[in-house]
Amino acid sequence: MAEVLVYGLTEKEIIAGCIAGRRDSQEMFYKFYSPKMFGICLRYANDYHSAEDILQEGFIKVFNNISKFRGEGSFEGWVKRIFINTAIEYYRKAVNHNGHSELDRASFQHINEVAVENLATQDLLKLIQKLSPGYQTVFNMYVIDGFAHKEIAVKLGISEGTSKSQLARARAILQKMIQGYRR
Repeated sequence: MAEVLVYGLTEKEIIAGCIAGRRDSQEMFYKFYSPKMFGICLRYANDYHSAEDILQEGFIKVFNNISKFRGEGSFEGWVKRIFINTAIEYYRKAVNHNGHSELDRASFQHINEVAVENLATQDLLKLIQKLSPGYQTVFNMYVIDGFAHKEIAVKLGISEGTSKSQLARARAILQKMIQGYRR
C-alpha cells in the first residue's frame, strides 16, 4: 500500500502532479518536505538567511529535475541528495567569491561524547554553525551525511588530506566550544 503523505495523496500522485507542473502538487510537496530539507540547509549554512536561500535553490532544482527521478531507491533520499549538493555548491561559491582559507592550527581531539549527549540538538546545531564554512561543510558531509573523505574531496575540489585535516580541526574546535558551553 502506498504511503499517504499530504491531503490523502500518495508520494507518487504528488510527484506526478509536480511533473505536470500543477501548483497544488508543488505546494503539497513543499509543505511536506520543507521542514526536513530546511534542517539540512541549516546544518550547512552559517546563518538562517543563507539556509533559506539554499532551501529555495534546492526546491527549484527538485522541481526542474523531478521528472528525472527513476524510481530507484528512496524518493526522499533523492531529494535529500539534491539539497546536500545544493548546499555544497552554495559553500563552494562563497569560498570562491571570498577567497579565504580555512587553515587553523587546532590540534585533533575527539569530541567528548558525554558532553555532546547533554547538549540539545539546537544547541549543537548552533555550535556547528559557528565553524568556518570549510570546517562546517566537511564536518556535515563526513559526520552527519556519511560521505567518505574521497567523495568530499571530489565534491569540494580539495585533496583527501585537506578533508581529513579540516574534519580534525572542526572536531577540535567543537570540543573547545562544547567545553566552554558546559561551563
